[in-house]
Parts: sequence; structure tokens; C-alpha cells
Amino acid sequence: MSKDSNKNVKPPCPYYGKCGGCQLQNLSNKDQNLYKQKEAEKLLGKYGRVENILVMDDPYNYRNKIQYSFGYDKKGKIISGMYESNTHKIIDIDKCLIQDPIADEIIKTIKSIMKKYKMEPYNEDTRQGFLRHVLIKTGHKTGEVMVVVVTANHMFHGKKNFVKILRKKHPQISTVIQNINSKNTSMILGDRESNMYGKGYIEDILCGLRFRISSKSFYQINPSQTETLYNKAIEMAGFKGNERIIDAYCGIGTISLIVANKVKEVIGVELNGDAIQDAIRNSKINNINNVKFYKADAGEFMVGLASKNEKIDAVIMDPPRAGSDEAFLHSMCQLNPEKIVYISCNMETQARDLEYLVKNGYKVKGIQPVDMFPQTGHVECIALLQRTNM
Repeated sequence: MSKDSNKNVKPPCPYYGKCGGCQLQNLSNKDQNLYKQKEAEKLLGKYGRVENILVMDDPYNYRNKIQYSFGYDKKGKIISGMYESNTHKIIDIDKCLIQDPIADEIIKTIKSIMKKYKMEPYNEDTRQGFLRHVLIKTGHKTGEVMVVVVTANHMFHGKKNFVKILRKKHPQISTVIQNINSKNTSMILGDRESNMYGKGYIEDILCGLRFRISSKSFYQINPSQTETLYNKAIEMAGFKGNERIIDAYCGIGTISLIVANKVKEVIGVELNGDAIQDAIRNSKINNINNVKFYKADAGEFMVGLASKNEKIDAVIMDPPRAGSDEAFLHSMCQLNPEKIVYISCNMETQARDLEYLVKNGYKVKGIQPVDMFPQTGHVECIALLQRTNM
């Protein structure tokens, strides 16, 4: 089946085909799941049986993070939304069907404040204007809301009034942050931040644990399916309780801390220093003492352990979309863990990496796709690998 199947339905979103965010809304939910299952089987089936994809009961309003850009339309009206596919033309979006509805309402309020107080949207071509982007994060279980206002300079005239109006309209907002991005770049966030209201972070609960989320923290965008994903990965790993494991690409420590009560020791490794600080705080928040976090390149870290003949029973890895480079995979094979739990958001790069691991002493023992991103073409997938030279 292709995305242009003759089983097409009318997409429920009026922006379908323009913003490019939801590539599969022209298929029914059943056909979307079938399409994703076939993609998983095509890419990963040569390594073994691909289990039936784990889907959401209600595949809408699941995103806990949005980032919108601002500009003017041809009539001079302030607009906000996503860039049209492969362009820097903003599509004015009033309602997104896959994100938390509170985000849409907050954006509408910000646009009304901009109009009233003559806050200029930033123009990338002329490099004039003030407001570049707004990033909103929501706590799925806690209900806490973070609003990050990305500005072209630090001079935010009337910011107290801005916060006052915003919170009066949306009292669930827990923190408001000004992020300053003065560079000529396509990056959303700049390096400098100023806390305008609240603690500067929100918290959410995932698999029964509490996590602190800052503006730059990576946190899975679909929390309910993340619980499904992590619980299934731990189940597939079949830990006995006496294992020493590494969580490579550990981020703010979500997987590390969730798996901690199933094993003897967890070592979380992450190159991003801000994420490691969040991970350490999260371990303290949850009173978890058998996890240690290190700021390091995971591949180099594993080579160091291998050189000391340290025993690691399993590696959990959840790399970015580009997958892992050969240096990382080689390092992991040098460490020679009994099991590898490979979680991926890109099955093409996962298939490439599995080929390397299979050639270097591992066998794929289980493949489980999870629909983390309904309405889109993306699929998350877990692969369990076992060392063959045991």
C-alpha cells in the first residue's frame, strides 16, 4: 500500500498537504496502521518476525510540544503556524488536530497581544522585528504548561503585562521563558534565556516517575505511547534483576530511571551537558540511587569500559533519526554486551545498523513497531539483539 492508496479518505485537517506534518491523514486509521506494518516488514522483516504494531486508541491531540513561527500575510495580518513543506512560507494554523488543544488557545492569545501592543513578528529576510517563535510544552499527566517566547533581542518592552495577560487567560501556564536568538539561523532556540514567570521548567509523570523538563530538554512528544514503548522494550529485554546496563543517548534520563528497578545498575551516557544535569536532578527527584550519569561520547565511554575489561550485560540505545555511526557500533561490539535493546524513530537507519550488528556477532531476537506518531509516516521500532558467541 502507498500513501496514495485508492482507499483514500477525506483528511480531517484543512491544512493537509500544505504543512506536511501529517502525511497519512488521507488514509483511515486502520489503513495507516496497515501501511506502517508493511513498511516495518519491508525494512526489517529479513531479520525475523515483525510483531503487530502497537497503536493508539485515540490517535489525536497527543503532541505535548509545538513550535510555531510568526509573520504577516499579504494583508498585514499577524499569522502563526508551521512552514509549508520545503519552504519558509508560514501556513496560518488555527487548530492542529495532533497537538494539545491548550497550545492552540495560547497561540491565539499571543497573536491578540501582539496586535494590541504592536509586537512585530521577525522577518528572516530583512532581519527586522521582534518575535521569532513560540515553543509550548505541556505535561500530559501534570497539566503544567511552559511557554517559551523566542525573540530577536533581549529588549522585551511590556513583558510584565505580556505575562499578566497570558496567565489571566490561561492560568494553567506554569512558567514563561524568554529565549533570545539574535543569530541568522534556522535554529529555533538561542543560547540565552531569561525566566519571566515560574520556575523555568515543568514536570511530567511517565511510567510512575516524575521528570523535570526544561526548554531545551528532549522529551518524547507522545507520553502515553512512550509508556507503551518503554514498557514493551523492558519486557522484551527480560531483565532478571542482577544486570549492569548502559543507556546510551540517555537524554534527561527517562529510560535509565524507568528501567532502574528492574536491574542492579544503570549507567546513563549523554554528550549534552544540560540534559545530563536534568537527568541527575530527575534521579534525585525520584530517589533512585542505582543510576549514574556521565557527560561523554557514548562510543568513547564504552571503549574505555572495554579497555578495563568491565562487564556490561546490556546496552539500551535510542539514537537520533540518523541512527548510530559505525564508530559507535564498533565500540559497542568491543564492549560485547549480552543484549542490545535498539529503539529507533527511523527504521531505515535502524535496518542499516542492524546489518552491522548481525555481521559482528549478534542475532535479532524480536522486532516490535510502535505507532508513536499517528497521522504521520513515522514509526518507532524496538529491536532486541542477543550475542551469538555466548
